[in-house]
Amino acid sequence: MEKKAPAKKPKQTGETREDRLKQALKANLARRKAQVRARGSASTGKSEGEG
Repeated sequence: MEKKAPAKKPKQTGETREDRLKQALKANLARRKAQVRARGSASTGKSEGEG
């Protein structure tokens, strides 16, 4: 019995896996920075670890 590897063609939707990962990382970083800024402005100088 012969083993044939299925022909895998990358989807040509204009975005490769690497491009999608770059976009996801960039969005994640922006979201985390926004969270840090929000926590910093809501905080009155006392960090979460203190108390």
